[in-house]
Amino acid sequence: MGMILFQYDETFEGLLTAVFDAYARRTFPDRLLGAHEPLPLFYDEAFRVVTDEVKANRVWLGLKKRLSRAALAVVSTTWLSEQAGDLLFRYIHLAFDQPRIELNFGDPTVLAVTKLWKQVCSERNRVNQFLRFQKAADGTYFSAVAPLYNVLPLTIPHLLDRFADQRWLIYDLKRNYGYYYDGTKAEEVTFPESAPHLRDGLLDPSIMDKDERLFQALWRTYFHSTAIRERLNPRLHRQNMPARFWPYMPEKR
Repeated sequence: MGMILFQYDETFEGLLTAVFDAYARRTFPDRLLGAHEPLPLFYDEAFRVVTDEVKANRVWLGLKKRLSRAALAVVSTTWLSEQAGDLLFRYIHLAFDQPRIELNFGDPTVLAVTKLWKQVCSERNRVNQFLRFQKAADGTYFSAVAPLYNVLPLTIPHLLDRFADQRWLIYDLKRNYGYYYDGTKAEEVTFPESAPHLRDGLLDPSIMDKDERLFQALWRTYFHSTAIRERLNPRLHRQNMPARFWPYMPEKR
C-alpha cells in the first residue's frame, strides 16, 4: 500500500479525532498534516479529518485507562509546542497498542516526545523567571512575552499563587492572546484591535502609573550596580537569559 495522509484542523480535539478515525477505518496514516499544509507530490490517499468532540472524548477517556496522570500531562504539555501533531499521533497510537509505553524510552517516538516535553517545560520556566510587570494607571499590572512555545496556560498556576492580591494581564504578543486576572479568577482574553503595548509589549507613558517610570529607573540602577564587570560573560549571560526576553525587561532597555 502507498502513502496515506490524514489532514486535520491542528487542534488537540482534531488530533484525538484523527486517532479515532484511524482505528475506525483500520487505516493508519504515514503522515498527519495540518489542513493548510501542502501535500507531497506522491501519495495514494488523503483523508480529511472532521473534528468531533464525542470522538475526541472517547479517545481521551481511553488514554486515561492506558497512561498515568504524569504521562497524560506530558501529552497535553507537548501539544503546546505547536509542532507535535504527527509525533503525538504516533505516541497515542503506541499507547493504545502497547502496555506501559510511557516507560519505554528505547522507543524513538517516546524519546522524541519526552525531549520536546522538556523543551516546553524549560520555556515555561523561563517565562516565569523573566516576566516583568509594568503598572498601568488603573492599577493593573501588565506583562508581555513572545515565547518559543505556547506556554502561557502553563504559567497561570504560578502567577495565581504569587500574585493573587493584584490585578494583572499577561499577554502573548506572538499569538495575540493573554490572561486577565481580576482578583478572583483568570480568564483568557483577546483584543480585536491591538493597542501599541499589545504589539511592542511596552506601556505608553500616558497609561502608565505615575511612579512606574521611577521604579523602572531604580530597577535598572540596581541591576547595573550589582553587576561585577570583571566577571561579565556575555555568552553565558545570553545562555541563562535568552535575548528574546530582553525587549520586555526594563533592566535590559
